[in-house]
Amino acid sequence: MDVDDLIMVSVDDHVVEPPNVFDDRLPAKYRDLAPKFITNADGTNAWEYEGQVIGNVALNAVAGRPPEEYGIEPTSFDELRPGTYDIHERVKDMDANGVLGSLCFPSFPQFCGQLFARTEDKDVALAMVRAYNDWHIQEWCGSYPGRFIPCSLPAIWDPEVLAGEIRRTARLGAHAVTFSENPSKLGWPSVHSDHWDPFWTACSDEEVVVCMHIGSSSQLVITSPDAPMDVLITLTPMNIVQAAADLVWSPVLRKFPKLKFALSEGGIGWIPYFLERVDYNYQRHHIWTGQDFGDKLPSEVFNEHVITCFIDDHFGVASRGFLDMDNVCWECDYPHSDSTWPTAPETFMKQMDGVSRVDIDRLSHQNAMRHFHFDPFASVPKAEATVGALRAKASGHDVSIRARGKRGSSGTLATGLAARFEK
Repeated sequence: MDVDDLIMVSVDDHVVEPPNVFDDRLPAKYRDLAPKFITNADGTNAWEYEGQVIGNVALNAVAGRPPEEYGIEPTSFDELRPGTYDIHERVKDMDANGVLGSLCFPSFPQFCGQLFARTEDKDVALAMVRAYNDWHIQEWCGSYPGRFIPCSLPAIWDPEVLAGEIRRTARLGAHAVTFSENPSKLGWPSVHSDHWDPFWTACSDEEVVVCMHIGSSSQLVITSPDAPMDVLITLTPMNIVQAAADLVWSPVLRKFPKLKFALSEGGIGWIPYFLERVDYNYQRHHIWTGQDFGDKLPSEVFNEHVITCFIDDHFGVASRGFLDMDNVCWECDYPHSDSTWPTAPETFMKQMDGVSRVDIDRLSHQNAMRHFHFDPFASVPKAEATVGALRAKASGHDVSIRARGKRGSSGTLATGLAARFEK
């Protein structure tokens, strides 16, 4: 298959929020309480909310920068590629990369809105979440119909309030919500409890996919505090393996037969062994542990409910005979350090040796469209949605890699966690 004929939809990218997120989106009584975009004395940019300053971490927005500038130090918008925060430039970067559609996770509020959940006045907190979601759905995604999959921020502190916001944003077109891979690490009940049932019910009713992104528990696997950052980066997908185990052995998947979860940025190479392991454990231990999957195996229930996602995973694709290929989606991860921008189609096709055209289409866009109720062709003619057509439209757009600021800093596990995943 020719690269130019691909149609690509990414279910995991990220937005660095621009300064105008809360402009004219809050009730008058809350406007003075909104997060404020500031410039620090050292020239770096940040958000300030309730006395807390949340900086932009360089590693989270390195698209277009050379590897020697990767790091965990704070950065400024002047050092970022405009496509990280400007919707019009983002679409140009997508076109140049041949990517038709994108689901974008939040940055400064944290993956599941932990920033607003810490707000003591929950009326204020809800106003902030709603304002953020309105901006994300109406402005970020709405500026270019057919190009973005809306993903709402959760009012995670109260499952009933959260359920109400799910139903509200679903009416606005959001069929995805970002949620914690392990809410117990954030101080809330785990997925093994019935605490979240109102939320699961709303997501099931509204056909909203619950996206569990790596790092959304504000914790990662720690071996030792003085381990280099390479250890943290290597073990990051292990959070998703833990989340998968929690889901399989919790009552959630069996209690809510229509509910869907996406394990975002977790890769797929580990899945065959994981499924073999859960079935092995079930067959040998369920009598005394009390697990009951009826006439199904845990692996079958996993495949009924769980969408898995990959960026660059040759081994995972090679193991496709052991995966449910209707549930695997592709990710670009723009503008993070794992992103394959601006050569995502070429990187994708390197993994497709021996893969049928049917499976290529499922992985590159069809699965994402179906699971997230995303119909780009209602706005973008299919002939204009291919890699070749999009890149032709972006002819002349600069995608060169060039230095933009100071050299990055590597740090240790401890400093890396403090910088990226503070509760």
